[in-house]
Amino acid sequence: MTTTTSDSVATERAVVSAPDACAATPAALLPAAADHFALFQDVAGEDLAAWVAARSLADEVLPRINDCWERGEYPKDLIGRLGELDLLTDGLDVPGHRTLTPLGTGLVNMELSRIDGSVGTMVGVQGGLALRSIMLLGSQEQKQRWAESLVTGREHAGFALTEPDHGSDSVSLETVARRDGDSWVLTGEKRWIGNGADCDLTVVWARVEDESQPELDGQVSGFLVDQSLPGYEAEVIRGKVALRAIDQAHITLSDVRIPLDARLPGARSFKDTSKVLFATRAGVAWGALGHAIACYEAALEHAQKRIQFGRPLAKAQHVQVRLATMAQTLTSMQLYCMRIAELEAVGTIRPEQASLAKVHNTRAAREIASDARDMLGGSGILLENRVVRHRSDLEALHTYEGTDTMQSLIVGRSITGVSAFA
Repeated sequence: MTTTTSDSVATERAVVSAPDACAATPAALLPAAADHFALFQDVAGEDLAAWVAARSLADEVLPRINDCWERGEYPKDLIGRLGELDLLTDGLDVPGHRTLTPLGTGLVNMELSRIDGSVGTMVGVQGGLALRSIMLLGSQEQKQRWAESLVTGREHAGFALTEPDHGSDSVSLETVARRDGDSWVLTGEKRWIGNGADCDLTVVWARVEDESQPELDGQVSGFLVDQSLPGYEAEVIRGKVALRAIDQAHITLSDVRIPLDARLPGARSFKDTSKVLFATRAGVAWGALGHAIACYEAALEHAQKRIQFGRPLAKAQHVQVRLATMAQTLTSMQLYCMRIAELEAVGTIRPEQASLAKVHNTRAAREIASDARDMLGGSGILLENRVVRHRSDLEALHTYEGTDTMQSLIVGRSITGVSAFA
């Protein structure tokens, strides 16, 4: 466990070192100072077990992830560790594995992001996007081939939708899958693809060219592409200042030939793609909450331990006011997350509700992170204190799974009944 000095504060403090090392009380995982409305104090069963397992990674992962983040290195073997703890399901029903409620799924997402944004993104890519695509839209044969391998982390998979010229307007993607006899031939480029390089599988989204199937021709579908195939080239994107302990890649597909049964049969239009994206949007709201909690806890601990002018900073009125303001913002984020979990549990959540939660929580988390960095003074820019890292990683959350502007337009369309996308 990290120790503190007057100039350096530990920003993460693991409560448990192993899944069975805690009395399994939510209060031990998230104390009252970070849960003012006691929203998470009744978590029990598999949800609590998963939360405990996620929290157990803090002491184990942080020293290594600190170094990897600074060097810009991706410790892919951590995906296997997440699999060992059964944390890669992302709320999916995978036979033989822990099944979580939307609340439990969110808490795991929150907790991993509270540890580190790259670790949270590992689950988001492997489980939330790649595995979800196969479980929701794949054939029984595809599920049999990939589900167990991905949920245990034995093999690694990416999700390739975004293109160099199509991010927010991904519905206009240009990558093509052309029917050629008993094969599909894929041509195009993808960008910002997590697990897109030096892994095993990529779920590639492409526009179908197949005159033999008029109902599919011109539509968007998903294809399971082995990364070792000829014509599949992936270059890791360097120079990032966020999520530095996980790789994103620029992929070039040059006449990559795959069998006909490599297409996801349930993916027949972009609406089916949206089913996967919609499920992960709420996860970003939970991830932002995890980052915000980490920053708030760091600011609180620093205020209690840092001595200035002969007294702890926490005794200063302006510091208490700032902490109270941060707590108010944090509580609002928690309420958003609890509500979308409740709606998802009963199957009534709407896209604009997930969008509203994503926009609100990423904005709010950035505010908390900025306040925490300022409150730590010079120590706030040190990677060992992790606030500045969370602050940087939040810039990625603010953009991915739909930018702030796009999600706001979804909410605006719901409010006014008029689309302003174009």
